[in-house]
Amino acid sequence: MFPTLSRHAALRILPFTVFMGLLALRGMAPEDGTWGFDPRWLYGVTVAVVGGLLLLWWRDYAELSARHRPTAAEAVLAVGVGLVVFGLWITLDAPALRLGEPTARFVPLDAAGRLDWPLIAVRWIGAALLVPVMEELFWRSFLMRWIERHGFESVVPQQVGLRAIALSTGVFMLAHTLWLAALVAGFAYAWLYVRTGKLWVAVIAHAVTNGVLGVWVVATRSWTYW
Repeated sequence: MFPTLSRHAALRILPFTVFMGLLALRGMAPEDGTWGFDPRWLYGVTVAVVGGLLLLWWRDYAELSARHRPTAAEAVLAVGVGLVVFGLWITLDAPALRLGEPTARFVPLDAAGRLDWPLIAVRWIGAALLVPVMEELFWRSFLMRWIERHGFESVVPQQVGLRAIALSTGVFMLAHTLWLAALVAGFAYAWLYVRTGKLWVAVIAHAVTNGVLGVWVVATRSWTYW
């Protein structure tokens, strides 16, 4: 029988589930606006809804409390790892290293082909500020520790074994189009969490990767990465 999930587990699963559900809806929405709205703005709805859930339950995320803030050295390490992952993300993009196409592509251009800055701002905020918190709570804080032991709340990050790291990172990889880049990223963020025992370090690295990637995407108009 599948083990009963605790409230702590549910609060880490639900924001991620809602995010993925709205992402799927955005992928199904016709780009010509026949549903009566610009489907790209569904990302704004996603940011508002998922961000609201995270704020509502913020006090329940003990691993993100003030006492778990990273030291200056840990923050520098996180930034360095985030930049390395960004570099690999835009390098490991050969056709053989892709798993299909993105569920919902995001091209923030207006009818005249000009950059739509409100859309860009919403997309960047979601990718750089919301997604790192939401995903690290789900992939590393919950799933990785849950695989190690179902009572994941009592699992100290440093106690997580290679099996749990590998399995959770494998599933993380399947949720991304660039499978090898995602595999490297997943192991890197997991390593930071296990090494430091602080989820914030993984969150910062993830935020740096996504934030710099967003700037690069807009600068080069490489929309396939969004």
